[in-house]
Amino acid sequence: MPELSYGEAVNAALHRLMEELPETLVYGEDVALPGGVFGVTRGLRKRYGDRVFDTPISESAILGSAVGAAMFGRRPIVEIMWADFSLVALDQIVNQAANVRYVSGGRLRAPLTIRTQQGNAPGACAQHSQCLEALFLHVPGLRVCMPSTPQDAYDLLVTAVHADDPVLVVENRTLYFGPKEPVTTDGPVRPMGGARTRRTGSDVTLVTWGAMTHRVLAAAEALARDGVEAEVLETPWLNPFDTEAVIESARRTRRLAVVHEANVTGGFGAEVVARVAGAGVALAAPPIRIGAPDVRMPAAPVLAQALIPDAARIIEDVKGLIAGAR
Repeated sequence: MPELSYGEAVNAALHRLMEELPETLVYGEDVALPGGVFGVTRGLRKRYGDRVFDTPISESAILGSAVGAAMFGRRPIVEIMWADFSLVALDQIVNQAANVRYVSGGRLRAPLTIRTQQGNAPGACAQHSQCLEALFLHVPGLRVCMPSTPQDAYDLLVTAVHADDPVLVVENRTLYFGPKEPVTTDGPVRPMGGARTRRTGSDVTLVTWGAMTHRVLAAAEALARDGVEAEVLETPWLNPFDTEAVIESARRTRRLAVVHEANVTGGFGAEVVARVAGAGVALAAPPIRIGAPDVRMPAAPVLAQALIPDAARIIEDVKGLIAGAR
């Protein structure tokens, strides 16, 4: 079992997919000869030749060609360098890829995987730091996942490329060069969906995904030292979403907090809270959402970090939730 960083796990998954699925293509801006802006596609062009190629700076052309290729026998894996740049290609993603199966009456499909990364990093600024998962989760026909560990980065990408629907795999550049962990690289293709209990607890349920998972786990350990046992439920797949796992946990703890890096207003946390409320779960206190405020991301790293929930803020908000319980 090799020890891989998050970025290396993505690279290993791409190698596996290129080997076992001859219809796959990998392309995007700087993914071939340079090996990707974060080095994630390094070595693919040398090994697989013309199945890996660079494109012009045109997200609409990348996604438009990928939809057509997917409809007629290929299984493209395209990289959009920053999730912010996917907005240039919303027509190709929302109006075309997500609609292929429906408008063709099931005669056609679009097995297309869009790899991208989002979130803030020092100096990222307003146009390279948005968290846009909620936008794509609003679109029927798109699958969305956000891995937080090297193993998930590997497994979720393999699952996405084997799927017959368009899948958005949202990575995080702050994780690419993180610690190496043992990664199983020869396991079966896993099904989509499913939540994972990262920490058990009885006082409050913390639901999270993506890079925020690590901050939530750190907060949960600190809360435990103060006598609050938080259950951390990670949902790497946001569509399909494991609603039942969240409801079951919230019923046991009777308190719910949803934590994400994205802006609170319109964030997917609101959907999670609505599903729990709709199930009639009797909570001891109103559920809370913890996320970024509704402002643009500043260039100064110290200002940006002040906006994104950290362990200290999560602890403060959860303690407030506990104190307000009925």
